[in-house]
Amino acid sequence: MTDAPALMSVAFISDLHLTPERPASTRLFKEFLGQAARRLERLYILGDLFDYWVGDDGGAPLGHGGVETALRRTAEAGTRIFCMRGNRDFLIGGAFAERAGCELLPDPVIVELPGPGPAANRRFLLSHGDALCTDDVEHQASRREMLSAKWKTAFLQKPLPRRMEAAAAMRRRSEEAKRHKTRAVMDVNQAAVENLMRQHGADTLVHGHTHLPAVHRFSLEGKPAWRYVLGDWYEQRSALYYHRGILALKK
Repeated sequence: MTDAPALMSVAFISDLHLTPERPASTRLFKEFLGQAARRLERLYILGDLFDYWVGDDGGAPLGHGGVETALRRTAEAGTRIFCMRGNRDFLIGGAFAERAGCELLPDPVIVELPGPGPAANRRFLLSHGDALCTDDVEHQASRREMLSAKWKTAFLQKPLPRRMEAAAAMRRRSEEAKRHKTRAVMDVNQAAVENLMRQHGADTLVHGHTHLPAVHRFSLEGKPAWRYVLGDWYEQRSALYYHRGILALKK
């Protein structure tokens, strides 16, 4: 396991899938936050911080109160924390963000970070990434339904115990469905990636979701372009660090 390099000012992470069932991941994340408070100016969490989220009133019952406290302490120590919703925790809302000291981000979003010189700012396109997995037709159909205002309103109106039961059932169905899909189907579609980057005028995309950490270089409109994929936190501390124009992906 590799610690974050000293002097890195920004980090991107994703797919921690925190759950009481995997306490080691929660411990790693809290240790990471302790380091972040000393080293990072900004932390971007690009979705699936939690394995599932049933509404902001479910944080403590799901055992995530300690995570919220650790996030807030890191923010109070001076690190700005930005949180994007993923396909597992898309019900995260303003109450959680306030408790955790986070700023919620839309998906996708463009951010500008300072480069090595005053006129060398770097633009990053950030996304959780599941919207780019267009070959996974089943996932896209489910995604459209659950992101609709109608579905979310109906779900959040249910009593908390029923929401927790429903979330557990959805997790089981999701894991079962994955066993019948190829890795290629569950990965991002390159055409979808390029279309999104063109729409936002970006040459660098950072995303998670696929759990396949890597750096992909390709040509976009005849110019170099990059796609940085973040890994999960089941057994590692995958993160992308940015400092003075330099990017370093740690797996």
